[in-house]
Amino acid sequence: MTLTQPITVNRYSSLEDRELALRQIYQQILERQPYACERTPLATLEKEFLTNKIGVKRFVKEFGQSELYLNTFYYTTSNLKFLELCFKHFLGRAPQHHAEIRVHIDRLIHKGVKQLILDLVDSEEYLKAFGCFTVPYPRQLNFYLSPNVYLESNLLNEEQIGRRGRSLPTLYWRQLGLHCDSGVCHYPKPHEGESSTLTQEDLAQMLKLMQYAPAEQVFTTLSPQQKAVLRQAISDR
Repeated sequence: MTLTQPITVNRYSSLEDRELALRQIYQQILERQPYACERTPLATLEKEFLTNKIGVKRFVKEFGQSELYLNTFYYTTSNLKFLELCFKHFLGRAPQHHAEIRVHIDRLIHKGVKQLILDLVDSEEYLKAFGCFTVPYPRQLNFYLSPNVYLESNLLNEEQIGRRGRSLPTLYWRQLGLHCDSGVCHYPKPHEGESSTLTQEDLAQMLKLMQYAPAEQVFTTLSPQQKAVLRQAISDR
């Protein structure tokens, strides 16, 4: 289900409206509906939301720190990809530039994942975009820093879980020259004669470098062979 109009609930909303909002929160943040066995630890949180004891923002904040969310996204992806997913889930857009990525990566590393999510949901941007009562949704901003930022946000919001791997964010996929359309990417194959071996240590080193240097700087230092094996490593994941 794709949200075409913002869903807002308040103290006067009916139970039916709150149930609809709950489904959309899961669709936006978890990218699916929880399985029955996954809902048991969420029963108290759901009840508080459905009985109007807490609002949308509070539910989003608590669910973002839940084991279900962290097990689905944080523990199974690189820090870079997880950060991009957090922007998608909680702010409805992709990161706009490397400086923004660097600030939040530092926050994730030094303050922890739960504090990162709290900071995003408590941010001025979240408040202006969604307030306390509107379910987060994929946004069309009034201003984008570049056509690439616009394209990356659209690609990210259309992407399904794991469709383009769990290692590199959209910014780096595009720098690698991968071809993505409607959430699906086609992996260019290495040219004949190029090595296709990339160790876990090599990939980890590249990801570490990408956390602290702009994408353009990282990829200008890679040889064609390194780019090729990195593409191959991504396509194998």
